[in-house]
Amino acid sequence: MMLRMLFDKLFTGSAAGSVGLLCLLLIVVLGPMVWRGMGAVVFRETVEFRKMQHAIFGRGSQAEILRETEQVDGLRKPIYDTFDSFAQGIDVDKQLDRVREIYREYGDSLRQRNTPADEFTQLRSTAKTIRDRLTEALETVDQSEAISLTLQVLEMEINFAGEPQLAEFFEIARRYKKTVEGIDPGHRQEYAELLREVRDAMNTLFGPRPDQPKPPLAEHQFGATRWDLVQRDVRFLLYDEQWVQETPGQPLQKKLIPRKQQFAGTELEGWFDQIELDLKSLFRPRLRIYWQYFFDDSTPGHFFGGVGPEILGTLLLTLLAMVVAIPLGIISAAYLVEYGGDTFIIRIIRTCINTLAGVPSIVFGLFGLAFFVILFGRPCILAAAMTLALLVLPVIIRASEEAIRAVPSTYKEASLSLGAGRFRTFMTVILPAAMPGILTGIILSLSRAAGETAPILFTGAVFLGPMPRSLLDSTRALPYGVHGIATGDKVGMTMPHQQYGMVMALIVLVLLLNFLAIGIRWRVSKKLRGY
Repeated sequence: MMLRMLFDKLFTGSAAGSVGLLCLLLIVVLGPMVWRGMGAVVFRETVEFRKMQHAIFGRGSQAEILRETEQVDGLRKPIYDTFDSFAQGIDVDKQLDRVREIYREYGDSLRQRNTPADEFTQLRSTAKTIRDRLTEALETVDQSEAISLTLQVLEMEINFAGEPQLAEFFEIARRYKKTVEGIDPGHRQEYAELLREVRDAMNTLFGPRPDQPKPPLAEHQFGATRWDLVQRDVRFLLYDEQWVQETPGQPLQKKLIPRKQQFAGTELEGWFDQIELDLKSLFRPRLRIYWQYFFDDSTPGHFFGGVGPEILGTLLLTLLAMVVAIPLGIISAAYLVEYGGDTFIIRIIRTCINTLAGVPSIVFGLFGLAFFVILFGRPCILAAAMTLALLVLPVIIRASEEAIRAVPSTYKEASLSLGAGRFRTFMTVILPAAMPGILTGIILSLSRAAGETAPILFTGAVFLGPMPRSLLDSTRALPYGVHGIATGDKVGMTMPHQQYGMVMALIVLVLLLNFLAIGIRWRVSKKLRGY
C-alpha cells in the first residue's frame, strides 16, 4: 500500500515537473523574442522619429515639429561647418576649379565696370599672381611650402580690400592654411577616404542636411529614429572598424580605431568628442509607446511604420483556411468513424491521412503552386488559404476522429433507441459531445496555419504590396515578412527591432486566436456538463 502511494506521488510529481519544464522551455524560447519584439513598441524615440511620424503619418503638431527641428538644426550646424571647413581643405581639386573660376569672374567684372586699360592690366596681373600662388599652395605636397604660399596670398589681401569679388580667394587661403597646418599634404588622399567614411556615417546618423535635396527613398530621408540606433550608429562615426593581424599566422581580429586618432592634430580631433558629449542634445530622446505599430502601414523596405497589413493578411489567410478545413475535416472524420467501417480501403485512407500529417510544409506549398495558382490564374489569397487548408486538414481529421470515437457508445444507443436516425444522432448527440476534442485539434491547426511560411511562399504572400481588394489579390503576412527580412532584406541588420516586432506580433496573434478557441471550447464543455 505504501509502495503504491509512493509510486502515485512520483507519477504526479513527474507529471507536474514535466508541465513546469515545458512552461520553462516555452518562456526560454519565446521570452527573448517577445522581449526584443517589444522594442518595436516601447523605446526611446528621437527627434528624427517625430519628424518621420509627421512626414509619413501626419502625427504631431506641425508647429512643434518645425520649432524642434530648427533648434536641433541650429545645434548641428557647427558640426557641419567644422566638417565642411576641413573637408574643403582636403578636396583640393574642387578648390582649384573654384580658384580658376573666381579669376575668370573677376576679369568679367572688371570689363563690365569699364575699367581703364592700365588699371585693368594691373589688377588683372595682380589677381593672376594671387591665383597662381594659391594654385601652387593647393597643388604642393610640401607642408612648409604650402603654408608659405598661403601667407603670401594673405599678405596681398590689403591691396584688394575694395574688391569683394576676390574675397573668396583669401577665404580659401585662410581655410587651407588652417587645414594644412594640421596635416601632411602628401596624405590628402588618405584623409579624403576617411572623410568619405565619416560623411556616410553622418548621413546615417543625422539624415540628410537641411541644405540638401530630399532623397526619394524614405529610408534615406531621416536619421536614427531611435536612441538605440543612435548609440549603434554613432559608433561608426567615432570609430573605424578594421580587421588586423596582430600575430603572423593567426586569424584577423576586429579592432576599433578611434577616428580622433586618425585626425590627430587637425581641427577634427576634438570634433568627435564634442559630438559624443552633445549626443542627447542633438537627438532629444523621449520614451515612446508606439501602439500604432500594430495598425500602421510600413514604408518600402520596412524601415519605418508598423505591421498592420501583415496582421490583417495573416488573419485573412488563417481564418479563410480554417473556414475551408474545419467542415471538410469534421465531415471526413464523421464518415471514417460512423460510415466507413474498418475496410481495407478505409485503412489505406487513414494511412494516407497520417502520412500527410507528417509531410513537410514546403511540399504543400509546391502543390499549391502547381494546382491552386494555375486554377486561379495567379498567386492570390484564395490559393494560399486553400494550400493552408490542405496543410492543417489531416490534423483536424485525426483529432476529430479521435474525439468522435471518445464519445460513449451509450449516447448513440440511447438516441437510436428513441427513434432518431443515424444522421440526426450524429448531429444532435455525438457531434456536440465530441466538440471539445474537435476544438482541441482546431486550436493546434490554427496555430500552425498562422505561423507557416512555406505554403504561402509561392501561392499568395508578398513582402511588400498594397492592401488586397479581393481574394484574387496577393497579401502581406507576418510569417512571410519575417522570412523576407531575415533572408533577403537589409533591415534585419539595420533595423532588427522590425524583425523581432513581426515575430512578437505573430506570437501575440497566435496566442489571441488560441485563447479565443480555448474560450469557445470551455463554453462548449461547460454547456455539455449542464452548467
